[in-house]
Amino acid sequence: MTSTAQMYGYVRASSLGPDGLLDLQTSGGTTVAGPAAHPRFFSGFLGEAEPAAAALLGVANVAQARYWRPNLAALRDPVVTCNGDRLRFESFSGCCGVYARLDVLESGLDGTALDRGTTNVDVNNDLRLALTRVRGGDPLRLEVGPEGLEATTFDGTVVERKVPLPPRWLRGFAEVQAVTSGYDLRAELRAADAARFLRSLPNAPRGVQWLVPAGRTLRLAATAGPGAVCLAGPQRLKELLPLLRFGGALRVYGPNLTRGSGPVASVWQLDLPGMRLVLTLSPEITRGFSGEGAVLSALAGDEVIDDAETVAALLAFDARVEPDRLAEESGLPVARVRAALTQLGTAGRVGYDHADAAYFHRELPYDAERAAKQNPRLRAARDLLDANAVSWDSAIATIVVEDHVQRVRAAADGALSCTCQWYAKYQGGRGPCKHILAADAYRRGERGLAESADDEELAGTR
Repeated sequence: MTSTAQMYGYVRASSLGPDGLLDLQTSGGTTVAGPAAHPRFFSGFLGEAEPAAAALLGVANVAQARYWRPNLAALRDPVVTCNGDRLRFESFSGCCGVYARLDVLESGLDGTALDRGTTNVDVNNDLRLALTRVRGGDPLRLEVGPEGLEATTFDGTVVERKVPLPPRWLRGFAEVQAVTSGYDLRAELRAADAARFLRSLPNAPRGVQWLVPAGRTLRLAATAGPGAVCLAGPQRLKELLPLLRFGGALRVYGPNLTRGSGPVASVWQLDLPGMRLVLTLSPEITRGFSGEGAVLSALAGDEVIDDAETVAALLAFDARVEPDRLAEESGLPVARVRAALTQLGTAGRVGYDHADAAYFHRELPYDAERAAKQNPRLRAARDLLDANAVSWDSAIATIVVEDHVQRVRAAADGALSCTCQWYAKYQGGRGPCKHILAADAYRRGERGLAESADDEELAGTR
């Protein structure tokens, strides 16, 4: 698999000093004013030192983990976004199956937000070890970005790391909010009940489990059904265990399931003093978010891409993105604003916070948009259009694929189905197949290269 090389460059290594200064160095990113080599976002104190250190370590652990076929994985530095009233630390596992986010809220911060934006932060091995030693009485002063510009040399970085970022890893960042943004709260466990439940989970990898609320806890169910939650690979929740001693409710989000539904992703949120740690698990331990395909339809349309650029110009690293406000400012209907936000999510430009039931603005410091557009199914659909292999006759599209034909049928509600093996196997559960993508694009007026050239030639003769 081809990987994108990401160079992390820091003016010095992040550290936790004996005076309680947690000095997080930044590498490349975006602020309200534009790109910045070493942005400085926050200066102040974390209200609860011990849970904050443990939760940050959990995010860093996910960044270097592979929960499926584990092996030595290169450390990928977490992403941090300052939204003004909060800091968000995000990471994604190397196997693309677990997304982690730590939201340090306004009540957990005592300091000044110096700027808004997104960057990578250095979390090295020495810092990881130091974070494990933080205790409740210790002060924890936080600096996100180089402190004291007069004492720092910016002519060259002193810490550099070149890390391969596979396209599927980048696509996973884009997929996770598209997959889960429609989820609702399915269960809420109080601190003591959450601790008992999480500690009862098996350590060894197991298949998909179904859980249903039962009194103050969750119990196993034989199959999926209304109100159930999917849990695949319970060991992937292990980063929550060191945080149980700090108390806080456990909230679980999921889709509305029907009896016999297949595996789905799940969102697990542990409330901590002044902060929240969120782990989002893929539907199966062997499945990464990069293969789900939830973003493909959003990537395929011309109108939604144009709308996304309009909406993006109005974002300013907001902690809560309000579609109604954006609709008023952009002049677009709310439905088109929501579609534009989905498209922006495919480029890593917005994330989704289930606690707030709202998108938030961030700009991943990677070329996630290029990786998303390199999705094999989307490229294959574009190739079919370019080869003029698609034609529609009433409610049926015919797609000529080499030596055979596939047909896409439009139902009365506009939903598309296909005769191919991919659709037969997944029934749309892992996003549209290449034939549906091509047929849908053709139906919206997109054409292949040859047909577009003919149109231009005809236009030139008029």
